[in-house]
Amino acid sequence: MKSTGIVRKVDELGRVVIPIELRRTLNIEIKDAMEIYVDGNQIILKKYEPACIFCDNARDVHQYKGKNICKSCLAELARSLDEEK
Repeated sequence: MKSTGIVRKVDELGRVVIPIELRRTLNIEIKDAMEIYVDGNQIILKKYEPACIFCDNARDVHQYKGKNICKSCLAELARSLDEEK
């Protein structure tokens, strides 16, 4: 895990502000949903992206290396790779 050197305090309502530099880098916009994970004593935030990264389809989505891809885009990608051989 990479340290940013940025420290923020939790406010009275339990909120933490994510700095604009990080939001820009990670393409996190206002009103974007965030997933919250717990790993031991660490809290991990991840931008919630339930749809395919290529076509935005939310049906038949599978995860590969942390990215969502739908069945049709996966098939298209496989055909494209076969054609390159």
